[in-house]
Formats: sequence, C-alpha cells, structure tokens
Amino acid sequence: MVSFIALAIALYHGYFLKLEVWMGVGGLVGLTGLYAVPMLPNAKNLRSWGGLKIFIVALVWAGATVILPVLSEGGLMEKDVWIECIQRFLFVLILLIPFEIRDMAYDSPELKTLPQRYGVAYTKIFGSFGTLPFFFLLFMKDTISMYEAIAGGIMFLTLGALMFVTKRQQNRYFSSFWVEGISIFWWTLLFVFGRLF
Repeated sequence: MVSFIALAIALYHGYFLKLEVWMGVGGLVGLTGLYAVPMLPNAKNLRSWGGLKIFIVALVWAGATVILPVLSEGGLMEKDVWIECIQRFLFVLILLIPFEIRDMAYDSPELKTLPQRYGVAYTKIFGSFGTLPFFFLLFMKDTISMYEAIAGGIMFLTLGALMFVTKRQQNRYFSSFWVEGISIFWWTLLFVFGRLF
C-alpha cells in the first residue's frame, strides 16, 4: 500500500519535470530493469554477470544524483559535471564494498561478487585504490573552491580508513549505520566549510 501511495505521489510530481529529466530517468530505470529482467538468451539478467552488481548500482546513483539535477536545472553537460559524475560513481562504489564483504555469507555463489571472486583482501585493495582517482579528479575541474578541496581530502582519508577497518565479521551497525552515514558526513563537511571559507 505504501508503495502505491509513493508511486502516486511520484507520478504527480513527475508531471512538473522537464522532458530531458524524464529521458534521463527512463535511461536509469531501463538500466535498473535490465539488472533484474532477462535480456539475453544465455544470461538470466545483468545480475547474473558476475561482479556487475555494484557497478550498476554506482552508475545509477551517479546518474540520479549528478546528471538528473543538471538536466533539471537546464545546465550543460560540461567537463566539471562529468568529473563530478565519475567521482560520485567511485564514491558509491567504495561505499558498497563493506556491504559486499558483509553479505558474503548470504550471497549466492552464482552472483560472483568481488569478494567472492577475488577475496576480501583484494577487494579492499581495489576500494583503497579507488580513493585515489576519487580525490585527485577534484583538481581536474575548471572551478574548485578551497572548502571542496579540504572536504575532498578529509573524505579521501575517511574512505581509505574505511577500507582498512572493513572486516568480514562486522558489528551490527557498521555498514547499515556508519558506512551509510559517510555521505551525510561529506555533506556536513561541505556545508560547514562552505560557511567558514
């Protein structure tokens, strides 16, 4: 019932969105649908392609949080937007790794998640190396403020520390509270430093 109410509210507000936004939403919904719905004769769906899950999730999140707002505001898809999109993709990808490691005990072996394929240690190394482009892409933007650079540096260290402390046997609230709270922590840094500088 709640889902139907949410759908009705979404359709009402969707009436006010621009056509470009609807096209972007359509692309993201299509990608999400292909993840769950069979599309090829030899593969059940995109989920059956081992290890693809977190990349699709990160791509959809990057599109929904960067591309759709730009389309909504009528902005141009300039270099800075694409860099922000890649950064957001890497950010979500890194945050998904603790969940993938935690869920190893519950995931079917057919999923072939990164920890299942390469082990926990190599998956954490992969996430650690992902923090490097996440941070240094910041300096490829045409416009960058001091507070963005400082917040980016703190996030670089935070994500690196996250990869270090992530374990297979996690505290009950580690992923579902602390890891999920990192995005709020990033927003708080940007908000506070934006006021200070």
